[in-house]
Amino acid sequence: MNYPSQLIEDVVNELSKFPGIGKKSALRMVLHLLKKPESEVVKLGESVINLRKLINYCKRCHNVSDGDFCRICSSLKRNQQQLCVVEDLRDVMAIENTSQYNGIYHILGGVISPINGIGPDELNFVSLINRVQNEKISELVLALSATPEGDTTAFYISKKLNGSKVQISTISRGIAIGGELEYADEITLGRSILARIPYKT
Repeated sequence: MNYPSQLIEDVVNELSKFPGIGKKSALRMVLHLLKKPESEVVKLGESVINLRKLINYCKRCHNVSDGDFCRICSSLKRNQQQLCVVEDLRDVMAIENTSQYNGIYHILGGVISPINGIGPDELNFVSLINRVQNEKISELVLALSATPEGDTTAFYISKKLNGSKVQISTISRGIAIGGELEYADEITLGRSILARIPYKT
């Protein structure tokens, strides 16, 4: 593709690195930005820079946060004894949109995937085990995607907590096998949370 300006090409190349964004879509975005007032484009750029420079991660659950602890962990209205284990931030957002869960979360930062070189040491397992041991957690809800990697991760967690008094449950398989949690509709995901079942190895 020929570009009339190196500046346009540079921005197109950067935007096309986003998931699901090809060169044509990126070019449409760039041309849209060129039509906007300079102040709006500058504000967008500053927002992206601030996002990367100033974002924090909750010291308790690893969720994104504006301070040391996220809003969910800090809320007195949440059930602090019910801990939902998820892969990443997108899953927290998906579950929160169902309005069916009132506990707290723990973000692993991924799932065990030997083929991709991701083992337990690369994920937030140590802090999860510490939370179960040191906080008054009565139920651990495994809300992981119904994939082989998700099942392997759930199995690993159950083995690590074998012998503990915490009840381990998993969301029901209203989520399609092989499906990603973030793409599930809110009704299906909400029912899966409400109809969770005891986890068995």
